[in-house]
Amino acid sequence: MSANSWHESLEKNIGFMMVLILLVVSVAMMVEILPLFFQKSTTEPVAGLKPRTALQLAGRDIYQREGCYNCHSQMVRPFRAETERYGHYSVAGEFVYDHPFQWGSKRTGPDLARVGGRYSDDWHRTHLNNPRDVVPESNMPAYTLLANTAVAGDDLGAHMSTLRALGVPYTDADIAGAAQAVAGKTELDAVIAYLQSLGTVIKSTR
Repeated sequence: MSANSWHESLEKNIGFMMVLILLVVSVAMMVEILPLFFQKSTTEPVAGLKPRTALQLAGRDIYQREGCYNCHSQMVRPFRAETERYGHYSVAGEFVYDHPFQWGSKRTGPDLARVGGRYSDDWHRTHLNNPRDVVPESNMPAYTLLANTAVAGDDLGAHMSTLRALGVPYTDADIAGAAQAVAGKTELDAVIAYLQSLGTVIKSTR
């Protein structure tokens, strides 16, 4: 059988073609992905990394609820153009407590991996209320309702318990005090607390 006829027979045999595709993908995963589960640099937290506080965790939930990840990535790639603009490149050990992580390449807005501490709380408050007050050319929507909405802390303890089952080292005290920790706080306070926590561990240890 010639190479051309063999190839033609393979393309016409859909079942066999699917098996071969699954085989190739499986081998690729074993070679490229499986080793990452056994590397300390990808499975162990960087020095100084702590679980998010209850307020920061609530802010992260709001960040995801509002779809902020559709326009903002949290991954600085190891290229000079990115590190000069955003700071130290992202490393996996920073994100071992994040479920799900916010890596990506979608940048309608700037990357937020190192935004923690870059601006004041007041700047973030103004920016989230009306982005054009601080960035006139911004096309980001305003999130005015956040300042008038209290953080829902009722299920925050359960959220922490689930994260602990996934390896995040929350204590019983953290979980029991979660609702109290966010009492009287607005969703705007929570989002700002979350943003101010991003990328600060590498800044302080590198």
